[in-house]
Amino acid sequence: MTKPLRLLISNDDGIFSLGVRTLANTLAQVGHDVTVVCPDRERSATGHGLTLHHPIRAEVIDSVFHSAVIAWSCSGTPADCVKFALSAVLNTRPDFILSGINHGSNLGTDILYSGTVSAAMEGTIEGIPSIAISLASPTFREFQPSADFAVTLLERLTQRPLPQATLLNVNVPPVKAEEIAGVAIARQGLRRYIENFEKRLDPRGKSYYWLAGEVIEELEQPEHFHLPSDIPTDVQAIRKNYITITPLQYNLTDVWGVEHLYTIGGFNL
Repeated sequence: MTKPLRLLISNDDGIFSLGVRTLANTLAQVGHDVTVVCPDRERSATGHGLTLHHPIRAEVIDSVFHSAVIAWSCSGTPADCVKFALSAVLNTRPDFILSGINHGSNLGTDILYSGTVSAAMEGTIEGIPSIAISLASPTFREFQPSADFAVTLLERLTQRPLPQATLLNVNVPPVKAEEIAGVAIARQGLRRYIENFEKRLDPRGKSYYWLAGEVIEELEQPEHFHLPSDIPTDVQAIRKNYITITPLQYNLTDVWGVEHLYTIGGFNL
């Protein structure tokens, strides 16, 4: 192993989830300095939301993680957790921020809703290289291959650092370690759902609605303006049992849109 790293870990599944425990314990066991700050309950699909109108409460968690891990529970969102950790918990800036291991995929357009990706993105905004890790199934529970890959990926990024603070969105196929086909550098794909708001009644007879839906599996993947088509999307590669790595950035400027607006002109008042 390379020199021990200072690592901050968060997630959106909550402090007691098996995924974050497996990730933190694995990284601590190989000698890294690990601090965990996670929501006190599941906060999936919260995106990059922040808590502005309520106090944030936090407390140290004992006897859940490896003895070398410092762990905090936080009442806020995943992005809150990272902000809180950087400002109020850590005395030294971490070398990397990791988010996960999420119990379910974060592929394609899922990243716009994902609390897992948003926690990692908060690190990228602060100039810290960050990794979001997801196990691409809500039912498969073998998190160790994902955690082992995190160890390998950190070693590689330490030996060959990224040129700038970047978010790597990693999805691991829900298969046994020996069935993983390899690692694919992938571009962000397209993922859509058949959605339905189910109307239900509470015990007092008042109606409420529950969002339900299922993913559309056979969806044509878009071309990319700047990348060749032989680079697969994360959606395509995960189907073939590849671990996918997709670099993401927070700058959402549409380059083609800017060029088009300059071309049509006529916006001067």
